[in-house]
Amino acid sequence: MENREALLLEPGKIQVFPCEMPVIQDDEVLVKMEYCGVCGSDVHYFRFGGIGRRKVTFPYVLGHECTGEVLEIGSKVTNVTVGDKVVMEPGLGCGHCEYCMTGRYNLCEDMKFMATPPYNGAFKKYMAYPARGCFKLPESVSTLEGAMIEPLAVGMHAARRGEVDNSKVVLITGMGCIGLMTLLSCKAMNAQKIIVTDIFQNRLEKALELGADYAINVAETDMLEKLKELTDEKGADVVFETAGRAQTAAQNVFAVRRGGVIVQVGTIADPVPYQFNELGKIEADIRSVFRYRNIFPLAIKLIEKGDIDLKAVDPDIFDFEDVDKAFDTAINRGNEVVKCILKF
Repeated sequence: MENREALLLEPGKIQVFPCEMPVIQDDEVLVKMEYCGVCGSDVHYFRFGGIGRRKVTFPYVLGHECTGEVLEIGSKVTNVTVGDKVVMEPGLGCGHCEYCMTGRYNLCEDMKFMATPPYNGAFKKYMAYPARGCFKLPESVSTLEGAMIEPLAVGMHAARRGEVDNSKVVLITGMGCIGLMTLLSCKAMNAQKIIVTDIFQNRLEKALELGADYAINVAETDMLEKLKELTDEKGADVVFETAGRAQTAAQNVFAVRRGGVIVQVGTIADPVPYQFNELGKIEADIRSVFRYRNIFPLAIKLIEKGDIDLKAVDPDIFDFEDVDKAFDTAINRGNEVVKCILKF
């Protein structure tokens, strides 16, 4: 077996090279990769070589939305076996700090997360990984769907943070992959009404297909005026910022209803000009989201039951050797695609 990996050599330059086959430890499995998604964070590292204070050391391996087949297991592995199709949770906490011990392992200060410096990612044909981070997929859930479970977990965690239920009117700003996953999660939690926004019509149409009740093209329509019309002048009970734009985040202060909740999901490195006096007048909450926790098993069950349909996302698939084309598409063709995934 020949292993190959995609190396980010410098900002904007990525190529596939041969690399060594991994040797597994007693608690690890060897996975033959089948699919790995191109995340928004991957795109940011690809373009700029860093996100905020996190800087890439070149060469660097991106990718963390991954699935594959188990080829070999270590002597201490009991949760999966050879031949299983698995999805890999890319972040593993230390297991013994106060955050890990109380179930909030996403806040672990010693978290090892794929494709987050200094740790390399999963753009490889073969990869060794701790078995505790691998979850078996049922026969009815494909590995292509499995490659979208990681971003789905972000959306599900966001919906939990927003305490979405059938009494809540929801606004989701930005219909990229994370916005769509937040939409699917809010739908699964029986949100009363889901309103979405974007500047690309293709993404709004996809959102309506996936269950949004109303879609606002903010390039053509005043979002706040339309939102007032759709909510009897009250605003949304829960507002999710998934666009990752300072302007959108600042505007959401005026989109949330009195006593409502703003959930900041998108990553924004720039300063946000928040009108905190306006926020104070309506006593709304701002809640941040950092990845997810304790969600992969539930996500798999919801997909298996048909409560969440990831097939309908209809991602664009690229051969692993065409990884550069996948990034070019993700960056320059947002008006045509909603998700890019590599196939090994």
